[in-house]
Amino acid sequence: MTSTTQAPTSGARTAQPEHLGHVIFIAAAAAMGGFLFGYDSSVINGAVEAIRTKYDIGSAALAQVIAVALIGCAIGAATAGRIADRIGRIRCMQIAAVLFTISAVGSALPFALWDLALWRIVGGFAIGMASVIGPAYIAEVAPPAYRGRLGSFQQAAIVVGIAISQLVNWGLLNAAGGNQRGHLMGLEAWQVMLGVMVVPAVLYGMLSFAIPESPRFLLSVGKRERAKEILAEVEGKDVELDARVAEIEHAMKSEHKSTFKDLLGGGFFFKPIVWVGIGLSVFQQFVGINVAFYYSSTLWQSVGVDPADSFFYSFTTSIINIIGTVIAMIFVDRVGRKPLALIGSVGMAVGLALEAWAFSYHLVDGRLPSTQGWVALIAAHVFVLFFALSWGVVVWVMLGEMFPNKIRAAALGVAAAAQWIANWAITASFPSLADWNLSGTYVIYTVFAALSIPFVLKFVKETKGKSLEEMG
Repeated sequence: MTSTTQAPTSGARTAQPEHLGHVIFIAAAAAMGGFLFGYDSSVINGAVEAIRTKYDIGSAALAQVIAVALIGCAIGAATAGRIADRIGRIRCMQIAAVLFTISAVGSALPFALWDLALWRIVGGFAIGMASVIGPAYIAEVAPPAYRGRLGSFQQAAIVVGIAISQLVNWGLLNAAGGNQRGHLMGLEAWQVMLGVMVVPAVLYGMLSFAIPESPRFLLSVGKRERAKEILAEVEGKDVELDARVAEIEHAMKSEHKSTFKDLLGGGFFFKPIVWVGIGLSVFQQFVGINVAFYYSSTLWQSVGVDPADSFFYSFTTSIINIIGTVIAMIFVDRVGRKPLALIGSVGMAVGLALEAWAFSYHLVDGRLPSTQGWVALIAAHVFVLFFALSWGVVVWVMLGEMFPNKIRAAALGVAAAAQWIANWAITASFPSLADWNLSGTYVIYTVFAALSIPFVLKFVKETKGKSLEEMG
């Protein structure tokens, strides 16, 4: 599944003000998938310690239950494009909404550890679908003049979803008297945390019935008149509809369907540019960012922070994530991708190094010494801020721009797969590594943050201000 990337050819193709509100609603509705992506990815943070004690499992087994969702993510992301090309973008969203709902109910009412893991995989599959279908749909429906800004809705929705999940978890924990296994509504608190996602999942499904199918998909199945109606709806009635339809059809016919074979070449299996994309994806995950979203409550409790406070710190971290994402959205086209990535790498390395230093001290009465505790807390927020204002946004922007047209789709798929695998590796290894040596674990993340600096300087080329055609 691909989307057109051509620039507007005339002022007539800019949406009129009376249409813009409707277009914003359509993009926001589609971005609800991104909200669920963020919410489902991080809501597990509130349940980690409760799952450990309820099922009496060690760190290795716990990590697999947390990380198993990423297997579903990878499968969902890999298949969403083909599903959407067969049955349409809207139907794909509706399937994702149903899967999110099923996952939320199943995770809230598990019979045993194995079916909790199963529901996590189902939710992961929905995350993978949402990660692909949302941006693609928005790109296909948005008027060219507003495509970039409307496309940013997806990333914004993801970080808001992360923040809301942490806020809800904190509220539910307080309602349960500060105990993750305290009783709420006839269930344990952690079960309610996982079940609450039913609400945004149902809303996503309802909104999918209120927005139109992609004109691009309609043209691919021969529904020209309906495609024209939607183009008039989102781009204005002044648009020359026949010319616009002809333009989209021409772009669809001329597109090269890149395959895995197109990526082969050079002395190391893949072409060098593909390795650069894989490197960006791996470095983005190997700095340990998802530890902050999957395990932060557990992390703070392990160094003596009260459970209620640990949930609150998880929420404040997610607010910092939103602030950093907004900064990146403002500056990515002004400062450039490469300088922003370098700034982020330096900031992350400093934050992670300070965390490693703080965690190296012995606990006193089950807590870090006061100075080290505050340093760890502030450094964690600094790390998330610098990640969000740089690698969190820049990597996805660059992966969409850096590859030559003839290999873009396939190369992006390989880079995204590398990202899910790296995410899984970090998520699955953290509990065991933390049991081994928490400070040493953060030293490892610090090393990867530091190594990302020479990687960017030597191998990454600036893509700011270049057309996709200039990439080769």
